[in-house]
Amino acid sequence: MPRRSLLIKVWTRRLVLGLTLFFSLISLLYLLECTPRPDNDPLLLGIPGKQYGKEYYQALLQEQEEHYLTRAASLKRQITQLKQELQEMSEKLKNVQEKKGPSQTLGGAPSSKENLPNDLLEFLHSQIDKAEVSMGARVPSEYAVVPFESFTLNKVYQLEMGLTRHPEEKVVRKDRRDDFAEAIEAGLEVLNNPEEEDANAEDNDDDEEDDNRMQKQTYTENDFVEGYYRTERDKGTLYELFYKKEFLDEFQHVTLFRPFGPLMKVKSEVIDISHQIINIIVPLSGRTEAFAQFMQNFREVCIQLDRHVYLTVVYFGQEGLEEVRKILDLTASETNFHNYTLVSLADEFSRGRGLDMGARTWDKGEVLMFFCDVDIYISPEFLNSCRVNTELGKKVFYPVVFSLYNPVIVYASMDGSPTIEQQLVHKKDSGFWRDFGFGMTCQYRSDFLTIGGFDLDVKGWGGEDVHLYRRYLHSDLIVVRTPVSSLFHLWHEKHCADELTPEQYRMCIQSKAMNEASQAHLGMLVFREEIEAHLRKQAYRTDSDIPD
Repeated sequence: MPRRSLLIKVWTRRLVLGLTLFFSLISLLYLLECTPRPDNDPLLLGIPGKQYGKEYYQALLQEQEEHYLTRAASLKRQITQLKQELQEMSEKLKNVQEKKGPSQTLGGAPSSKENLPNDLLEFLHSQIDKAEVSMGARVPSEYAVVPFESFTLNKVYQLEMGLTRHPEEKVVRKDRRDDFAEAIEAGLEVLNNPEEEDANAEDNDDDEEDDNRMQKQTYTENDFVEGYYRTERDKGTLYELFYKKEFLDEFQHVTLFRPFGPLMKVKSEVIDISHQIINIIVPLSGRTEAFAQFMQNFREVCIQLDRHVYLTVVYFGQEGLEEVRKILDLTASETNFHNYTLVSLADEFSRGRGLDMGARTWDKGEVLMFFCDVDIYISPEFLNSCRVNTELGKKVFYPVVFSLYNPVIVYASMDGSPTIEQQLVHKKDSGFWRDFGFGMTCQYRSDFLTIGGFDLDVKGWGGEDVHLYRRYLHSDLIVVRTPVSSLFHLWHEKHCADELTPEQYRMCIQSKAMNEASQAHLGMLVFREEIEAHLRKQAYRTDSDIPD
């Protein structure tokens, strides 16, 4: 508003100055040209003492008349030019006053941007250009990353849990509810009205084909699958929204940005996932029971439900190798699934080397890869999340998994631990978002190779995933970091080997402590003797109060 007021004052001053100059010029010209000459004008009297005839005075009069006609024509041209300038100034002042009017509503729909003044539009677009929307921003370390958070129609999955400390909760705050509802509605408006394209969008054949396909379907709120959002405090909020019809093998992806003002469509695209293969790479050494459990989950989700997957198992050592081979052969014979490779290495276990070998073993061209662990439980929705959040040469996906606590501690009050499927809940006493772990990631093979892959000098447990994550952060790729409700890390007992470096051993112990139980449950264990002593005293007092 201060900028607009200043603009109006400037144009008003110019208008007044123009009018003043106009009338001053007219007055000056009148004084110079229209004032009668004095009677002793030498042009009229001629040379003193000389006699002039009638023809001389007639020629003199004709000459003066032509002079005045020429000056009059010149004055008319100048007056016409000044009138045009005055009209232009008046129109500009009128436009400024109209822009100042009530037609400007910053909270309006994206279509209201036609009414915005050019300076405001330029500012809003500059906010998009400065934000990490179309291109990744290089950041110094993992501590400088602004992570995404995810939401559905009814729930939000958050890293910053606030006072409630709930990793999953209904959207309680009204401002956040309204924010999500407006974003979802704006995405539906983009999908259902594709003809209202941004005037700066590129008109190519692919866009026209996408528009025609979108016009055939009308999307509703029920077609909203999930969304991701993050706020850069000095720029605005970015929304990645995904919609899907149940009978279509494609997602509609809408990107919106709120530059502390109206939502602005960044792009709308169709992501075809119908034939997109994911190569799931699992490094392994021993732990055959855990692998059998993993393969059961893989069979139910990846083979029976998804079917567009490939499995690469990189096994270190000879002990347990034949048992792993038998598990794979049994799965193949019972499900007719043969899209797998077993790579055997005689080296000491190194997760980074195993994943790197699994990526380089693939020889069928470009492929989307998911770096996985044997303790990961995959829900059906995750594979599609991996597909839609990864883009060749542009984006890599780093899901934050929900890590389950030790079921023996969590369900100590029950007669027995529930099944794995029953443990898959997002509760603060059942698990936590593993935001310090960067081992699970989706990326295209060529992007992985381009940045140099893993640091193969890292041996044993931990550290290799952080090095890879930092390499992506230092590149121009966009790193999508967000909690994912469809990916779980199952509890297993950890052994921190003596051969680990001090840094690795510290990380292992920290991970082991965090994996056991929530702070409340751990506190109950620490103070168990004190609690039992208190209960004994209470029981003794109760018995003493009973009369004989």
